[in-house]
Amino acid sequence: MRVAPDRAGGRVWPDLGVDREIEIRAQSPSPFFLPEGISMKLYMHPVSMTSRPVRLFVAENNIPMDEQVVDLMTGEHYGADFTGINPSRQVPVLEDGDFRLTESSAILKYLADKFNLPAYPKDLQKRAKVNEMMDWLNTGFYRDYGYGVAYPQIFPHHKRPTPEVQAATIAWGKERAANWLSVLDKHYIGPDNTYLCGNDITIADYLGIGLVTLGEIIKCDFTPYPNVQRWMANMKKLPNWDKVNEVFNGFASSVKDVPFEAL
Repeated sequence: MRVAPDRAGGRVWPDLGVDREIEIRAQSPSPFFLPEGISMKLYMHPVSMTSRPVRLFVAENNIPMDEQVVDLMTGEHYGADFTGINPSRQVPVLEDGDFRLTESSAILKYLADKFNLPAYPKDLQKRAKVNEMMDWLNTGFYRDYGYGVAYPQIFPHHKRPTPEVQAATIAWGKERAANWLSVLDKHYIGPDNTYLCGNDITIADYLGIGLVTLGEIIKCDFTPYPNVQRWMANMKKLPNWDKVNEVFNGFASSVKDVPFEAL
């Protein structure tokens, strides 16, 4: 398994074969084909938990979009060129002509409105519930689940400075993340909903599945959350799921023998 250096030359994470992702897109018909006269571009990485929701939404809705891979594996996002595009040094970034937008949630809303798609309802109260769900995912849930449990184990630059602090961080994150998953399972999805906000897919589902599947990398057990499991299975039935998540799945396979602390 190859390992890509970070901008300081140290280990970051396995080389997941971004070149292979580009090769795949070049050799096969792409849902991201950019017709003449369309000037939208998505700066992304195919493993990024926040890029994948946008890529999946784009693919499922046949939105005309060019893509540019920002190689997080080699620290390209810290370079002067990309820092000039997004000083936060994060993907995704959407460019629509001379308009530029960051943040996965904002990009999903923008695209849904631009193309008048039903995944972001026009009804005031239905839209408010979608906004609520996306804010919930992006705040407490992602903070504890991603930055409290998964990322300190996956990425060396998120690892805490001592074994004691690392263990305490993960223990704290696991306890809180388990609570968030229980809320998602029992309150938001429940036994009757097909998706996060009812029985119609919304942009909240696209954001949510990108974040929740992060747990698959560290081998989380979702069986205590049967409604979450059912919802995840529904999202994975989308026609473009496998194509969009091919490199992500390769990443998960490349670390399958790593002993993670999982929920």
